[in-house]
Amino acid sequence: MKHIAFLLLLFFSLNASASYILIPMDAESQKEHLKAYGITYWTLERQVKVKWLLNYRGGSFLMPDSEEIRKECQIRGVSFEVISNSKTEEILTTISSPSQNMEAVVLEKAPKIAVYSPKGNPPWDDAVTMVLTYAEIPYEVVYDKEVLSDQLILYDWLHLHHEDFTGQYGKFYRAYRAAPWYIEEKRKAEALAAELGYDKVSEEKRDVALKIRDYVVGGGFMFAMCSATDSFDIALSAEGVDICEPMFDGDPSEPGYQSKIDYSKTFAFTDFILERSPMVYEFSSIDMTSKRRIPKETDYFSLMDYSAKWDPIPTMLVQNHTALVKGFMGQTTAYERNQVKSNVLVMGENKTNGEARYIHGIKGKGFFTFYGGHDPEDYQHRVGDAKTELALHPNSPGYRLILNNVLFPAAKKKKQKT
Repeated sequence: MKHIAFLLLLFFSLNASASYILIPMDAESQKEHLKAYGITYWTLERQVKVKWLLNYRGGSFLMPDSEEIRKECQIRGVSFEVISNSKTEEILTTISSPSQNMEAVVLEKAPKIAVYSPKGNPPWDDAVTMVLTYAEIPYEVVYDKEVLSDQLILYDWLHLHHEDFTGQYGKFYRAYRAAPWYIEEKRKAEALAAELGYDKVSEEKRDVALKIRDYVVGGGFMFAMCSATDSFDIALSAEGVDICEPMFDGDPSEPGYQSKIDYSKTFAFTDFILERSPMVYEFSSIDMTSKRRIPKETDYFSLMDYSAKWDPIPTMLVQNHTALVKGFMGQTTAYERNQVKSNVLVMGENKTNGEARYIHGIKGKGFFTFYGGHDPEDYQHRVGDAKTELALHPNSPGYRLILNNVLFPAAKKKKQKT
């Protein structure tokens, strides 16, 4: 009898043994939200599939149990729970129920990541490179030479640094034209354009924008923040039209250039009016920065709620432990709501100010996400400001949105219904 009792005890203990690791992503359970994405990426790099549990405890991650993954979580300070087979089945059954707005999406392969940025820029100069570094997710830097020589096909995910694709040097002319850094950046841009066979920086940047467009249309995923978002669309819309004043490209802009803008060529924006004056730190009417009347204390934007089973793509991109995210400024802070194309999803908005903050769309076979603002944990970043220490913001909801986009290409895609 004792022998049978021992065997039964052994049988039940084996069945109850741990076989999965759950990385919770709710506010209460996770100490290091940002590094949790790094653990997930690290696991995918080792050819181990991960389930992303959409809308379950803040968008948690489920992976097979192993001593190696446990140790990595402990080293990086990521909270995790070791759960049994039966508990795992219980969770997945709950998620699959038609009554629950949840879904389990399989992440299959670590996406290869490229950041479009001038060589030599420090990682803390851009929110994306900063959070990739903090989360320990590897990336490679590409710039105009690589883009124009068709090297983007080597990558699954492309981030656009805070670039000005219109050739107007960020519209910094009024405030910084005598600053040594501005003069040097202009000189380097002109030298690179000449090396690549262009007479003007604006023409070279236009061709870079067109190559990036082709990358997305062919099936790539592009993520952009701040001025890279609207300046990219403006460059596409102004193809073949000179919108630059003499201090930028050596000759006057084209007469009546506003009427020659082709909105059908853009990814996200329409019916915008370009800012003609080189003395104004603004590209167009797309940006809401000068039109904002929101005190810092109440500057938040809300994330949309999607059907996880029917619309897993936007659901992935809005996974968070809160539906309310702190606002933050940038050269391009947010987008005029009525200048966002009707086929583009507004995933985050401030309704009281009529602005879209976080938008997503499909272009050809690929996808793009635009995110307004410069740094989710630096409300009004200025040239020369100290870098953000992400160790002080390990649970940042604003930075989580960036990392959702990083993991998105790893997912087994389902057709979007919205």
